[in-house]
Amino acid sequence: MSHSESDQVLSYPISSADALEPPAEWERLRGRCPVARVKLPSGDEASLLTRYDDVKQVLSDPRFTRQLSAAGAARVSANESGGVFNGSMANTLPQGGEGHQRWRRMVGRWFTAKRMAALRPGIEEMADRLIDEMVERGHPADLKASLGFPLPVWVICDLLGVPDSDRDKFAHWSDTLLNLTRYTQAEIDAAQREFVAYMAGQVAARRAEPGEDLLSELIAGTDADGGGLTDAELVGTGQGLLVAGHETTANMIGKMTGMLLADRRRWERLVEDRSLVRSAVEEALRYDANPGFGMPRYLDQEVEVGGAVLPPGTTVVCSMAAANRDEDAFDGAGEMDLGRSPNPHLAFGVGAHSCLGQALARTELQAVLSVLLRRLPSLELAVPARDLRRVEGLVVGGLGELPVRW
Repeated sequence: MSHSESDQVLSYPISSADALEPPAEWERLRGRCPVARVKLPSGDEASLLTRYDDVKQVLSDPRFTRQLSAAGAARVSANESGGVFNGSMANTLPQGGEGHQRWRRMVGRWFTAKRMAALRPGIEEMADRLIDEMVERGHPADLKASLGFPLPVWVICDLLGVPDSDRDKFAHWSDTLLNLTRYTQAEIDAAQREFVAYMAGQVAARRAEPGEDLLSELIAGTDADGGGLTDAELVGTGQGLLVAGHETTANMIGKMTGMLLADRRRWERLVEDRSLVRSAVEEALRYDANPGFGMPRYLDQEVEVGGAVLPPGTTVVCSMAAANRDEDAFDGAGEMDLGRSPNPHLAFGVGAHSCLGQALARTELQAVLSVLLRRLPSLELAVPARDLRRVEGLVVGGLGELPVRW
């Protein structure tokens, strides 16, 4: 690599002209600059990883921590307090070590594949109801607003036992937590105060009167030593599940359907062979070129990655999406193969911090896709795929809307 190329600092996130296509830089970076210097929205610099092996190594290595509030850590956005990586939620939940493992064990036992599969009939029923309403309103329709957004919110509200009628508030609170460039510090602070107060109220109500919901179970739950989660941990957990449980899945429903309809042969193949739903969902997760920010990690000691020695005080950003397009890890990585198996993609991360709700996300995505194929086999995009627009200014990637007809 030329000297000037390695000195070049890219702005991150890297934009792409097409909402469903990866930035052209990913391939160049994987090939020639696997550890690249990038400038974050805050103006701080970090090192970007784009190769599969490097991303997997870092996400699995406990030396790369989530201590993003450390003095030398790069801030992701200029107004960093109250962000999803470094706000009240990140500060109330243990971010590493034994404390984190204990928290994961206590919360994770409710997110087993078996428990999530038991939710599937209810999820399919809700998807059917939302599609009924969408069909009644007529087309063209925005699939994201009609189905992609309300379904995961309903699921997570149902799971936590909080009223679905509060979902517009959740959407706003969630967006402020996922802010890169969209909100001012005052707006973020106000939203976070409201969010914390709301969840604290929910926790207090369940303590007084337990129900059949996840919050009540978490309040009653104890670890091996008989200790429970503190109120602050319960509030942070509720916030985390609400944000992670709706925003990412809502966006993924839109993106998955968009990818499948962008080349309608993909959709037709699934209409003809429903047994491909499970592998098609995994491939949509791998193929997603618009996942948002990626995973930041902080290093307080020297470590070698991708042939580069990273000094203490480095903030690393792992692009799981760029890694998922790595030709060295996946044959035909640039092609969407609906039957791909095995498919060890990194969309949910890997290691001690891999996505806690991945069984729920998979269940929702499979349920939605199955119901859509059954109900609307003639579904198609109402605009050319190149006219689809990305969500801007948030940590998560998505489409602003997904106009469809049938």
